[in-house]
Formats: sequence, structure tokens, C-alpha cells
Amino acid sequence: MTKTNENVAIQFFKGKNEKDHPEIRLFRDLDGKKGKAIYKFFSPTTITLENFESVKKMYLIDSEGELSTKKIDLYILEDKVKEVKSTYNWNSEKEFDRFMRFASRYANFLSNH
Repeated sequence: MTKTNENVAIQFFKGKNEKDHPEIRLFRDLDGKKGKAIYKFFSPTTITLENFESVKKMYLIDSEGELSTKKIDLYILEDKVKEVKSTYNWNSEKEFDRFMRFASRYANFLSNH
């Protein structure tokens, strides 16, 4: 696992931190237990035409460990990976709280870089 100063990263390939900062949107069910975060990367730095078929997961890494998702959509246009959309789902308040701790650490990391 690649570590940053704050030990926070998003990776599509283990050991390679994604440097593009995603647009992130959160959605929760009315009961507040289930929901999802949709990450959109418009200029991914680690995914290329040569390696996009090897992308299996998005890893959200922080000091507590890692979260991951296999829900990844790649949009290719004019021989370029144009956009990467990845969805992380949670199914309980505990999972949501864990995700929000990662999200807070990642936001703090971005505001310091």
C-alpha cells in the first residue's frame, strides 16, 4: 500500500495513487441506512488505454484500512480514457460512518495539497 503523508489515497491499482480529484456525490435512502457515493474522475492519471482492462476495483485507503468497490464504469472517447465513474455502496449506519471517516480524511488531504 502506498502511503501519503496523511495515509489517505484512492487507487485503481494497488500502490499507485490516483492524482485526479474526483467529483463526489452522496445519496442515502430515506431510512438513512443504505446509500452510495458516486465518484467521477474526468482526467484519471493511473488509467490508460493500455491498462484499463486491468482495473478491477477502486480502493479507498486511509489509516483505518481500506474500503473497495468493483462498480466501475470507464468512458473512452477518441482513443482516450475520458471519464471513470465508480460507485461505493453502504448498507448500514456503521458502514456509512466508516465511509464518512474516510471521506473526511480525504477532504482534509485534498485541502492541504
